[in-house]
Amino acid sequence: MEQFKHIDVQSAQALLESGEARLVDIRDPQSFAVAHANSSFHLTNDSMVSFMNEVELDQPILVMCYHGISSQGVAQYLVNQGFEEVYSVDGGFEAWHRANLPVVRS
Repeated sequence: MEQFKHIDVQSAQALLESGEARLVDIRDPQSFAVAHANSSFHLTNDSMVSFMNEVELDQPILVMCYHGISSQGVAQYLVNQGFEEVYSVDGGFEAWHRANLPVVRS
């Protein structure tokens, strides 16, 4: 069975800057609304179908949660759905924020 990969926040940002990858944030709506990584898509149960319809299976997907734990389950789910290159962002949004990477605040 295929597995997702792990990626640190600096490598994730570099992959995003290349224009190849999509970043999804699976945190709750309130946390996402307060602050989220620049260009991230809020992936929820309600938005999953539209996300899966608009993203190519070979596009790299980066999954972010709070601390890098919950994202692993979602990353594996996306691999199981046929996505070829899926990463769990180690440390999640907390590590992203601590690294002073681009954040959108409401």
